Amino acid sequence: MTEPRFPLDGRLPGMLRGGKPLRGVFNGLPSPAIVEMCAYAGFDFIILDNEHGSADLGMTEHMLRAARAAGIAPVVRCFEHDLPRILDMGASAVQVPMVESAAQAQRLASMIHYPPLGRRGSAFSTRAAGYGAFGGAGHTQRSNDGIGFIAMIETPEAIAAAAEIAAVDGVDAVFIGPNDLAHAMGHGSDWNAAPVQRAIDLGLKAIAGAGKCPGIIALTPEDEEKYGALGARYFANVSTSIITRALAQAASAGRDAQLRY
Repeated sequence: MTEPRFPLDGRLPGMLRGGKPLRGVFNGLPSPAIVEMCAYAGFDFIILDNEHGSADLGMTEHMLRAARAAGIAPVVRCFEHDLPRILDMGASAVQVPMVESAAQAQRLASMIHYPPLGRRGSAFSTRAAGYGAFGGAGHTQRSNDGIGFIAMIETPEAIAAAAEIAAVDGVDAVFIGPNDLAHAMGHGSDWNAAPVQRAIDLGLKAIAGAGKCPGIIALTPEDEEKYGALGARYFANVSTSIITRALAQAASAGRDAQLRY
């Protein structure tokens, strides 16, 4: 009999510490097929967006299954109150928005890890523990070793505290949210405004200086090159943006073809 794989994919913390660039996508579409497509396209990770996406928790669990089957590391962006259930579903990492202080990051890290590292409550009947098949001390150790915590910083106050947030034990990466940062700084959605870019520059360098993995949205190769020079290694595109651009190109090509005929 072939031994089943553990439901929890524990590769991501090591990937974040590994020093190599990682490329992934935010996905707010409630579709396991999209998760599989992102895996087969070659992305390193997918962020299931439970902050702005439309998936309920049941669909999120199905997308986590799709990620495990297809071999892509699944991160779930979620609010603090959903952390226990998201972790028990088998997320490889959680990405929590609007982290603004080291104290907040420490509290969140303690919710993500089991004792002695944190104070997460144990339940071995969940998907992450194989519904009891892989529970106990082994599951506790795999979870503490293999679940990542990515703190999102999205305000000027958080940028100022970036080094302290990154230095917290249990924080594996810090991701700068440029759109919310631009809004918080009074520049609307213009995250290319010079003051916002200066704040991003400071934040990425502070995170890297603290020895943690800096993350940022990178919609183009130029974005990745620019932010990579500042230390960023965890780059996220957006699935709906990619799909919409591809559809627009296909629609344009179709119109051109009709004109030729």
